[in-house]
Amino acid sequence: MSQQHPNRARLLISCRDKAGIVSAVSTFLHQHDANIVQSDQFSTDPQGGMFFMRIEFDLGTASPDFLRLKQEFHSLAAEMDLDWKMELAARKKRMAILVSKEDHCLLELLWRWRSGELQVDIPLIISNHPTNKQVVESYGIPFFHVPVTRETKQEAEQEAIQLLKQHDVDFIVLARYMQILSSTFVDSFPHRIINIHHSFLPAFIGANPYAKAFERGVKLIGATAHYVTDDLDEGPIIEQDVLRVNHRYSTQELRVAGRNVERIALARAVEWHTNDQVLVYGNKTVVF
Repeated sequence: MSQQHPNRARLLISCRDKAGIVSAVSTFLHQHDANIVQSDQFSTDPQGGMFFMRIEFDLGTASPDFLRLKQEFHSLAAEMDLDWKMELAARKKRMAILVSKEDHCLLELLWRWRSGELQVDIPLIISNHPTNKQVVESYGIPFFHVPVTRETKQEAEQEAIQLLKQHDVDFIVLARYMQILSSTFVDSFPHRIINIHHSFLPAFIGANPYAKAFERGVKLIGATAHYVTDDLDEGPIIEQDVLRVNHRYSTQELRVAGRNVERIALARAVEWHTNDQVLVYGNKTVVF
């Protein structure tokens, strides 16, 4: 879409619901020769609830340049007390990936990136193990091995944070990165870290959830993609998916099926974040 419509932009808004928001925003865009091509909105409660809106629009030949348009929107946003973000659709976000040994989520993202399905730049990939170094570098992406031990965890996190900031990343994907991030790390990238985990949590916690699921004879397995917060695996959920299984599945077959669900759910969440389709409020999300 961004290549076909180089003048397309996206506007995300969240605020207390009140009359006139849609009219005011639409009028502003019309007055600046912008053409709305898609508009979605949602209210948690029309009587004083939260209002969310996502608009895609094309800049016209008489429109001011994008930076000036964005600057001029500040006045309306202040007047109506809007939390907002405006982005050019053509600007590729810079996505970093953190991974450990398992590669199924990593490879799904890399394949979608190389095929052009995922419109991002990937300036670096960081891992606490060297396992995936060769495959990452075969894609022409810099790979940084930052080992983590109990004694060096704080220093390793600081090294990773420094690398991420040096490469000016917009957001981070934990593609089965098997480390718990500290508050310092999470606070450095608020609502900009996406994680994937199996949906057996908290019922099947620990190192081998699929074995425990097999023992209980589960009929559904799934995965959850969410933003990372200080509350472990309890951040705002972006996407979930499930797959029906039965008594014929072995532990290994459950593990394979689970990996398939994980990589698909994570890829969807990353795509939606990349396309500015996700608005966070409290511990929930609105996904347009």
